[in-house]
Amino acid sequence: MPALYLTEADVRDLLDMEIALSAVEEAFRQLAQGRAQNEPRARVRGDRIMLHSMSASADYLGVVGWKCYTTTPRGARFLVGIYSSQTGELIALIEADYLGQLRTGAASGVATAILARPDSRVVGLFGSGAQARTQLQAVCHVRRIEQVEVYSRQVERCQIFADEMGELCRTRIVPVRSPNGVAADKDIVICATTAHTPLFEGHALSPGTHLNVIGSNHLNKTEIDVTTVHRADTIVCDSLAQCRIEAGDFVQALEEGAADWANMYELSEVLTGRAPGRSTAEQITLFKSVGLAIEDLALAARLLELARSRNVGQALPF
Repeated sequence: MPALYLTEADVRDLLDMEIALSAVEEAFRQLAQGRAQNEPRARVRGDRIMLHSMSASADYLGVVGWKCYTTTPRGARFLVGIYSSQTGELIALIEADYLGQLRTGAASGVATAILARPDSRVVGLFGSGAQARTQLQAVCHVRRIEQVEVYSRQVERCQIFADEMGELCRTRIVPVRSPNGVAADKDIVICATTAHTPLFEGHALSPGTHLNVIGSNHLNKTEIDVTTVHRADTIVCDSLAQCRIEAGDFVQALEEGAADWANMYELSEVLTGRAPGRSTAEQITLFKSVGLAIEDLALAARLLELARSRNVGQALPF
């Protein structure tokens, strides 16, 4: 059977957040059981370009695969490749920008489902870009959100985001100009920006808040301050190994002794009950996501299944 090529349009037609949440949750469960493996991202720099590559295996799906993407001053381009574990043959090549947005949102959705208070209704959101959209979608899938306050440095785009996402998520979204105000008195706070320095002061957070912090996967970038990390009673990472080399949000807190890797847990462990999550309504919980290849592979495998069943995609000559 020839390999199948799927475009961005195919991905958007076939996938949605519900599918992504199911695929990503199962991927983390399988990680805990040793039936999946994730290899952290590696980066190679060229002249005005960087190549990022990451890979994973999923025995439970019978596939292995990679995601590679380039970043240049003109933007980023993403591809996912899937191989059959049985034959070693390439079985799919997928344009993966939207797929990556979905899987990142879904990981936060899975974390929110097990760490945020069940009665969470109000969200504070930093960011109005593509990642912020899927983050909010995922949270609204797992909690009955009644109001969202959103902050973005781009005022006009923030209003457009509020209008569009309010309709999509069927909730009230209000643009706010005070970063600390967005963080204060919230059940859930989402950080989905390209910021290099903290977005708000950690003392603004209320007891019981759950945070999804997903914008930084570089050691020289952080969306949260030391106070936020110090106040977090439970810190959960998508991957401790990958966060050690990419989570800039923890660098200063670790240097100052406000955090310790030994007191952080992996999402797969919390999801399967092998590590503690939230134990009281007053605890502040923090999920740090840097983005894993196993999430891409799990969702891409589900996409391939849907594409084959609906005769979508282009056959490649190999």
